[in-house]
Amino acid sequence: MNTASMMKSNVEQELRWDPSVHAEKIGVSVNMGVVELDGHVGSFYEKWAAEQAALRVINVSSVASEIIVDLPLDGVRTDEDIASAASSHFNWNLLVPNTIKVQVAKGYVTLSGTTEWQYQREEAERVIRSLSGVTDVSNNIELKPKVSANGVKVKIEEALKRDAQIEAKNVEVETAGNIVTLRGHVHSWREREDAEHAAFGAPGVTGVVNLLTVSH
Repeated sequence: MNTASMMKSNVEQELRWDPSVHAEKIGVSVNMGVVELDGHVGSFYEKWAAEQAALRVINVSSVASEIIVDLPLDGVRTDEDIASAASSHFNWNLLVPNTIKVQVAKGYVTLSGTTEWQYQREEAERVIRSLSGVTDVSNNIELKPKVSANGVKVKIEEALKRDAQIEAKNVEVETAGNIVTLRGHVHSWREREDAEHAAFGAPGVTGVVNLLTVSH
């Protein structure tokens, strides 16, 4: 079995392994090392879960998703209902600050406003992802930390060394003001994401340019 065929088979198996994904509704193909997904699913969460499942597979460096969200009749919600549900969930979630705004248009949710930390930005999107009636999410929340990013390069390098999932020697950290750039190579998409999260965890960082490549 060649590499492309093996990758396709592994992705299909991972999709079947994920209980939140109806694997039989998703097509998988591999083109020049890129996994392409298509098909129709009943929720935005399932679309996201399928993409994440593909990225977990060894040797996969990127995913091109053409999956379409077709809400079932009992899953359709008005934009007002979705916005109200989002606001309610945010109010009960201690990780989501009250500086985030929600706009909904035909099930498409746009998040805006500001947060101090990246984890707050990610948590807001996570909350929306599983709401009934959502067809897509655009996260336009800006990071506005209250502290400066002075000395952040050393802090990030130390954090990378502490992370058992990351080979820090393969990652180069560059800083320019509040922006961090990561260069080098990692062995999996998960390792790439872990490195980015480590960079965002440094105080004062407002953006991470992740140029890490996945190689094996």
